[in-house]
Amino acid sequence: MSNQSLYIDFYEITMAYTYFKENLLDVEATFDMFVRKIPDQGGFLVVNGLHDLIDRIQNFKFEPEHIEYLRNTKMFDESFLTYLSELKLTLTMTAMPEGSIAFANEPLITISGPLIQAQLLETLLLASVNYPTLVATKARRITTVAKDKAVVEFGARRAHGFDAALIGARAAIIGGFKATSNTLAAYTHNLPLSGTLAHSYIQMHDSEYEAFLSYARINPTKTVLLVDTYNTLSSGIPNAIKVAQDFLIPNGYRLYAIRLDSGDLAYLSKKSRQMLDEAGLNDTLIIASNSLDEHLIMSMDAQGAQIDAYGIGEAFITSKSSPVISGVYKLVQVKKNNEIIPKIKLSDNIEKVTNPAHKKVIRFYDENHKALADVLFLKDEEVPLDEFELFDPISPWKRKTIKNYHFKEMHQLILDQGKLVYNIPTLDEVKLYAQKDFESIWAEVTRLLNPSIYYVDLSQGLYDLKQGLIQKVISKK
Repeated sequence: MSNQSLYIDFYEITMAYTYFKENLLDVEATFDMFVRKIPDQGGFLVVNGLHDLIDRIQNFKFEPEHIEYLRNTKMFDESFLTYLSELKLTLTMTAMPEGSIAFANEPLITISGPLIQAQLLETLLLASVNYPTLVATKARRITTVAKDKAVVEFGARRAHGFDAALIGARAAIIGGFKATSNTLAAYTHNLPLSGTLAHSYIQMHDSEYEAFLSYARINPTKTVLLVDTYNTLSSGIPNAIKVAQDFLIPNGYRLYAIRLDSGDLAYLSKKSRQMLDEAGLNDTLIIASNSLDEHLIMSMDAQGAQIDAYGIGEAFITSKSSPVISGVYKLVQVKKNNEIIPKIKLSDNIEKVTNPAHKKVIRFYDENHKALADVLFLKDEEVPLDEFELFDPISPWKRKTIKNYHFKEMHQLILDQGKLVYNIPTLDEVKLYAQKDFESIWAEVTRLLNPSIYYVDLSQGLYDLKQGLIQKVISKK
């Protein structure tokens, strides 16, 4: 990956300069990256983007041309520019692995190390994680309602740029899609590739039948015919059946699938299924596309649509229904003169009040390995082995004691003072991990409409610390 070290909002550099001039080079800081609100009023997130972030951090370096550009702003003195030119990141990073199911207001990534280094990383980190997490979450929402039916990613032509198309295709696979139509994405990420033909191919021939026949002769082993160029039921399906009977079946092949790309897909799929079955093509699949999303899939399924696979494009690649994710990067602790000082941000909006200190995320499971709750503990707190009292940090009188549980720490150590100590899994391994993690979450939490709230609680120690800091800040006003 190319050096993207100037992918920095300018205020991060001006703050870094101010810290430098204030002689804060020895101050250690801890920042949490988390998502304030889950998109689409959903119940969960699918973490993604970590692997690109690792690569960008490892390649982080201010090149001579970067320094010259900053010099020309006339905002910084030469001592700071020299510092930047010699800067090598020595940060420590923990994170939830790619594919992890996560929830609002819990750290997905934690960065610790020299204050200036950690501050300079803010925009680069958020850009690396926000969009991939957004579309991986969207992909999982879609595959959840598609159930056992295959979903293929069709989004390249509607993506917001080349990078989004590549990142989105990879995220789709993590979220349970089976393949992509994007050849560059398939090549780059070693993804399964899928594609058939467009309406223009059919229009190039003198008749729809001739187009279908020509395509079948050249591609007989997995013939998929697009049947809605003219009229699906009176032309497309009859011509597809005729090609199957005239050429494919006599030569030992079968019509693999037909694709519907316009009209009332639920109705057309049922009529198409009837016509195909009556012609003895019971094994021919029906693929549907045309600006589909999870809501349309759920609606068609409720109508008894006879669809075997979906092609999903713009609604997925742009996360059309909720195109922004509220990922933020907030200071939670500093270490100055060997004193650890937890930090908190207050706000008139309660959802913007941060959880202070360096923390760990513990997920509790029942005996069936179903997730019970996530709890934020202070980094060095012991997690009880026998029983634990959960409580709602917004309504702390709501309490529940759990027993017979097991738990895991959700973060893994990724970088240790700048050194990569994490074995980066393959995409196949990420996909399997993502599926397993998703299956550990109750269906009530992952359902599309009105999902049950999955609680991210605080340990009593963290809760007491937070309340104490709030009172301390208020008392100074």
